[in-house]
Amino acid sequence: MSELNNGRNGSLPRGYSIEDSQARRDWVKNFTGVEIDDTLTDDVEDLQGIIEHHVGSMKIPMAVVGPLSINGTYANGDFCIPLCTLEGTLAASMNRGIYASTLSGGTIVRHFRQELSRAPVFIFKNIIESAEFQQWVTKNEAKIMEVAESTTKHGKVLRIDQYTIQNFVVLDLVMHTSNAAGQNMVTLAAQVACEYIQAETNHNYFLESNFNSDKKASGRNMLLGRGHAVHAETTIKNSVMRRILKMDPEILFDSWSFFPTVSSLAGTHGNGLHVSNALTAIYLATGQDTACAAENSIAHLGLERTEDGIKFKLTLPSLTVGTIGGGTRLKMQNRNLALLGCAEGEYASRKLAEIIAAATLALEISLICAIGSHTWTDAHMKYGRK
Repeated sequence: MSELNNGRNGSLPRGYSIEDSQARRDWVKNFTGVEIDDTLTDDVEDLQGIIEHHVGSMKIPMAVVGPLSINGTYANGDFCIPLCTLEGTLAASMNRGIYASTLSGGTIVRHFRQELSRAPVFIFKNIIESAEFQQWVTKNEAKIMEVAESTTKHGKVLRIDQYTIQNFVVLDLVMHTSNAAGQNMVTLAAQVACEYIQAETNHNYFLESNFNSDKKASGRNMLLGRGHAVHAETTIKNSVMRRILKMDPEILFDSWSFFPTVSSLAGTHGNGLHVSNALTAIYLATGQDTACAAENSIAHLGLERTEDGIKFKLTLPSLTVGTIGGGTRLKMQNRNLALLGCAEGEYASRKLAEIIAAATLALEISLICAIGSHTWTDAHMKYGRK
């Protein structure tokens, strides 16, 4: 049975009927100018480079939430967020956090880094050889970077960081990857650079040392990131906390310290609640490599009491996302990037990263308030079941 439609005053319509789904598609088209068309299909020939042994396509349910008000360096305005998920309550919860944030003035986001690396390792007989090798790399770094950059028209090598342990030397080749997520870009650049180093020094290498923690959470990616790094913050007013999030702000702020403390006890990387939920849902909808959620879900979440509310602060130091290449060229995924205004533009991938950070913060806020108000289980029983 459909719920009562709440599409009044331009808000997103609710409900589970065919008519409700159509009302939401109409709302999105009116709001963004982009039409959601789930009949779009990709030609088999266009799937080369995306999947092997193709047999067909499987639809994943898609939702939209918003509008999300963002004040960013690259993302500015109100955004409708596409999500693909099989988890009941996720879309409703993110929408609740977005609504609370928008009522309180929106979310501020700032992109502050874009770096992706591949970290090959060279192995030596002893530490004397490894020390000599490091000196050679330092002396010839400019040439190595030139060779690596010859593999791409869009990427740029920023630096080559050296890490040594025992008789191993790791060369972390760090690149700016423009609008591409860039995993293949940095792999090819590192391969060609290593071939040049091997030809000049006669030392052997393995292309991946596991140092850059590709698709794995790590302390390295917490500090240095892998892809885009973004800060997001929003101050939820006391009245909105109580009315929309059903949470007493004083109780939440006074009790919050247990969360980072227990997170430290468990040994987690960061203290986010369920960042991977937001990332995976948006990644599926926009053609990202969803396995990167493993490394991208590390986060720093903080609360700060203000005179009229609580400021929620989130840092995502590692977002491996892009707006060109890979799954972003699939028709539905590309349409969703257009929905976000990220299908083109010089800094489209940075814009996407800022949008993702703001949406993720909204989901974090909603869950922490559901836990704090003891409504978490009730919400899942109501929306997570048929």
